[in-house]
Parts: sequence; structure tokens; C-alpha cells
Amino acid sequence: MPLYVKETIMLEALKKDSLWKGRKGPVVLVIMDGVGYGKYKEGDAVADSKMFNLEKIKAVSPHTKLKAHGKAVGLPSDEDMGNSEVGHNAMGCGRVFNQGAALVSASISGGAMFEGRAWKEVIGGLTGSGKGGSGGAAPAGTLHFIGLFSDGNVHSHLDHLKAMIVRAKQDGVKKVRVHVLFDGRDVGETSALEYLDPFEVFLKEQNGPDFDARIASGGGRMWITMDRYGADWGMVERGWKTHVLGEARQFSDARDAVETYRREIPGIIDQDLKEFVVVENGADGRPVPIGTIEDGDSVVYVNFRGDRALEITAAFEEDDFTRFDRVRRPKVCYAGMMEYDGDLHVPRRYLVSPPSIDRTLGEYLAATGVRTLAISETQKYGHVTYFFNGNRTGKFDDKLETYVEIKSDTVPFEQRPWMKCAEITDNVIEAIGSGNYDFIRLNYPNGDMVGHTGVYQAVVCSMEAMDIQLGRLRKAVDKAGGIMVVTADHGNSDDMYEHDKKTGAVTLKKDGSPKAKTSHSLNPVPCVIYDPAWQGEYPATPGEGSLNGGLGISSIAATCARLLGYLPPEGYDQAVIK
Repeated sequence: MPLYVKETIMLEALKKDSLWKGRKGPVVLVIMDGVGYGKYKEGDAVADSKMFNLEKIKAVSPHTKLKAHGKAVGLPSDEDMGNSEVGHNAMGCGRVFNQGAALVSASISGGAMFEGRAWKEVIGGLTGSGKGGSGGAAPAGTLHFIGLFSDGNVHSHLDHLKAMIVRAKQDGVKKVRVHVLFDGRDVGETSALEYLDPFEVFLKEQNGPDFDARIASGGGRMWITMDRYGADWGMVERGWKTHVLGEARQFSDARDAVETYRREIPGIIDQDLKEFVVVENGADGRPVPIGTIEDGDSVVYVNFRGDRALEITAAFEEDDFTRFDRVRRPKVCYAGMMEYDGDLHVPRRYLVSPPSIDRTLGEYLAATGVRTLAISETQKYGHVTYFFNGNRTGKFDDKLETYVEIKSDTVPFEQRPWMKCAEITDNVIEAIGSGNYDFIRLNYPNGDMVGHTGVYQAVVCSMEAMDIQLGRLRKAVDKAGGIMVVTADHGNSDDMYEHDKKTGAVTLKKDGSPKAKTSHSLNPVPCVIYDPAWQGEYPATPGEGSLNGGLGISSIAATCARLLGYLPPEGYDQAVIK
């Protein structure tokens, strides 16, 4: 039996399912990112779209609903929204692992973070207790925190930031500066002040003669700093200039910045707020930024999720950085909240270890000799590769695996809501027809990326554009004699309006229009097994009755293994097919 070796792990090839009669064509896993079943009729852009092809596929196929949030994907509670990172982890790994938020919370509450070497190095040079400490005179360095400023619990959580500030004060740090990235995506679209005002109160409570903590700079998460997959390095450059160099529009405080931009740019939402720095008068009476990052400082990037952390981390850590002119690169002690890339070991210093994920579907398929294609556009390319493979960069077997990235547009997604779904489909249809692949996985980002814009019309357009491509895929699968599994990693476009939690009524703006919801939903997602060459190996009555119900999206791995003709690995969560 062939073996695949990864470090010290040896995986046996999957065992054949003796009852499986085989198919001529490949298994095609279609991940409709951000597409769920809405709880409310009003604001469900998926249900409001003319998804003719998806409905035709469902009409002749067994289908069910899968859980894609909370504990079903390893998050602390069922009040936590799922996201693309944990969703693809669950689908590709076949089991549920405790994810970022839960790991960080446990590490903070149990004190392990603050006893770790990384935290001690971060504060050591600022208190005289570490390598960089003077051991005598009071150090002048500043502890900087950069990260997403909300309790959305997808990339970060404000409670983590507060806990670190409190501990830094206890450990003797004298000066803290916070660089905020407003959310409006995993939380309400214009909720910035709901987080900002209480946080300012919190800082005042901490401050005293020997401790000075203030907000120094910021901007919206989709305007500065938090780019991913190299889609728009200009975002990172703006963040660098803002946080590090202090080069941005100047304000007396963060609230002034938010209110000014809202007044000057009507309709702007938090994720798009322009960059700013907070200033005070210097010795010469001229305003100077209160929190530029200088030699001898320490910097903690507080996001625990990796995809939107890698680029700003590279700007701090890489010696031969060429993406933009950093102007100056301060000598700092930099740490990430977690290890964002386990294979490349980025960042070099991190406060909490990520989940240790092994025995992924991709590893087993490589060990078994299954020929695989993974494809999406830039915005979700890392999800069908890195995250699907258990936070692993690179391939398991270069000869068996092909990864294809379609370059994403860099314009706002509401202006191009169809995104690159047609180009993705072109490639997949060619791959199906070539006969070169046994398993193809693809991600259509439309439902998530356009859903985050809050523009309802654009979301409907994105859904209908994607649906056209589902129709094209169906024809290709029919012709090849393959199987298509249609599912999603979490909801988003299915819940586009804010609703009153008690009554369910749509929350309205002052002008009477619905208040847009730009975050993910807690709704279940579809799982459809389209198997036109079905030969009776499993119950397949069209509708919701013949598949296993009540499962999470971690069931996708075992399901795909079964449909490829193999028995799922031991310990994998149950497949949806009986």
C-alpha cells in the first residue's frame, strides 16, 4: 500500500469502498462562498435571486442543510458566526478543531499567553526585564497594538486587546498605543462608535501617572492594512504610512476622525473609513502624531486569523521587502497573535499556537494517488488551498495536484459583482473535459465578497451570475459522467439586512431604508449531491429526506471520499450520504 510522508506523519492510502461502482468523470466540489438559507424573508438576497440552475439541480438531487457556524466549526459558542477560514478548515480536515478565538481566549484566561516566551520578549525590551531592557533607567519604548477593532470574533476580539493592555500595565509597560482598524463587516456596518466610545472610557480607567495608553491611528479594514492574498498591496502601504510613519490626515482623536469622514462622505461604512492619525501639539506648538512606531518599540498584531495578517507581517519582518517603499523600517519586537503560516513560520514570534491540524483530505488523496485540481480567484484562492489543507502552504504532491489562481479585480466588488465566476468555470469545464482530474474543488467568492459590501442589488446580481455558471458546470458534469457536490462555507448573502433581535423586524435608517448587514450569518448552508450517473450505492431520492441531517460542514470531507469510491479515514465526521 503506497504511503505519503509528511514530516513524521505517515498516512496510508484510503481503502476502496467495495460497494462503489465507479463513475467516469470527476467529483466536483463547488463551494458557494457566503451562501446560506436565510432566517428572514426580507434581506435574503439568495432567496430573492433567480437561481434557476441551482433550483433545477436541487429538484433532481438529494440535499440537506449543514451547520456552518459556532461549535460546528470549532468556535467558542453557537453565537459566533462562521467564516471562510474555519469553514474551509472544517471541510478539508473532516473534523472540528478548536479555532483561533477559542484558543486565544483560553490562553488569556488561563494565563499561558503571558507566561510564554513571545509575550515576555514583547514587553521585556520596554520594561527592562528582557533582552532589550536597560536594567536600570526607565525605558522609552512603546507597546503598539494593531488590529481589527470589534468583537466580531472572526479576525479578532476587543476583549483580547483589553486583556493584553491590562497585563502590559501590570508587567510594567509605561506607554501603549493602539492602531484601530474599524470593522463594519463582521459587525454592524456603522457601529464604530459603539466600540470606540466604551474603549476610550476603558483606556482612561487604565491611565495614570505611570501609564499612558491612547488610540494613535486607524482607518477602515478594507481601506488600510488588512489586504489578503496580494490582491491590493496599496492597502498595506496606506496602513504602513499611517501606523508606522504617522503620515495621514490629522485629528484630535479617533471619534473626530469617524464623525468627520461620515459627514464628508455620506453613506460611507466603517470598513471603508479613510486613514487618520491622532496628533497633539509638540514643543514648538505644531501638531505631531502621538504614536509613530520607532526603533526599540514592540508591535503586536492582534488578529488571530491569518489571511489578512500575512502582508502587514511581511512589511515588518522581511529584510528584502519589495512590495512598496517602507521609507524606514523601525527595529521593533514584532509578534502576531498566532502563527499565521505554519509552513513558512510566519510570523517569527507569536503569542498563541494555532490548532495543530493533521490528516487532511488533501493528504489522504495525495497518498492514494487521486489527481486533484483546486481553483478560485485571488480573494478565495488561499481558502481552497491553504485553509482547506489545514493551514498548510504548498502541495502534498506536485505531480498529483494542480492549483490555479484567477486574478481578482481590484475595484470595489459592488461594481463588479459577477467577479471572476465565469473565468473559474471556464477553467473547470476544461479540466472536467480533459479527464486529467479525479477531484476538483472550486470556490465562487461572490456571495461573501459582494455580500460584505452591503449593496443589495449587487448581491442579487452576483448570485444570478454565479447561478449561470452552475448551469454550465452541470452540463460539463453530465457529459463527463461525474458528480457535483454543491455547498458553502458559511452564510452571508442570505442575511443582508439588520433585524431586531426580539421582533425580527428590519432595522431602518433615518431615511426609512433598510440598514444593511455586512457580516456573515448564523444560517445553515446547502449541501446538494448531484449524481446523474447514480448506480444505487446510497439512498438518493430527490429532496431532503435521503441524506443525513443535522451535520456540520466538516461532513464534506467524508462525503467526498465516499463519492470518490473510498472509505473515509478513521475519526472523520460522518458523511451526508447514508
